[in-house]
Amino acid sequence: MYIAFEGIDGAGKSTIAPQVGARLEAGGHQVVSVREPGGTGVGESVRSTLLEAADEMALRTEALLFAAARAQLAAEVITPAIESGAIVISDRTVYSSLAYQGGGRGLGIDEVRKPNEWGLDGVWPDLVILLELDAETGLAREDGPDRISREGLSLMERVAVAYAELAEAEPEIFARVDASQAIHEIVDECVEAIEARL
Repeated sequence: MYIAFEGIDGAGKSTIAPQVGARLEAGGHQVVSVREPGGTGVGESVRSTLLEAADEMALRTEALLFAAARAQLAAEVITPAIESGAIVISDRTVYSSLAYQGGGRGLGIDEVRKPNEWGLDGVWPDLVILLELDAETGLAREDGPDRISREGLSLMERVAVAYAELAEAEPEIFARVDASQAIHEIVDECVEAIEARL
């Protein structure tokens, strides 16, 4: 099973995903945790370029770099893990590109989906846990903003709208969780959603 944690910057993905993974491991499941962009040598190099580059980056370049790092992660890590019977827990997946570059950047969700579908070759999340939080609170939680989150509230608000539209369009894949709750409540709700699918 391939499980994605999604949400705007500051929603708590990198806090919640490891705790959910630990709960699943304690329940006897084999868990492989990954993050996007990154998780491979190629992916980490691309991550540095995407999140730390000082140079101005064309929007289509940004979208394609995310897709390239994701394709490498799917081929090198996610596919072998799933084939071994593991549950893959990912901090972000293709839905980040659909929401950020497709919706937030205005490139179009369907347009951004195309290169990702080609690159992923069928490796698509079975469950997306969307941690929902208002954009202002999310940005206030950020420790050190990256190149994208530095663009501020307007972008994050558009991304949040795109995530909501994706969740409404694909209710069979999405589980929506209120990320303003206490951490233990969020983790409990996420584990319940996963166990219902398992």
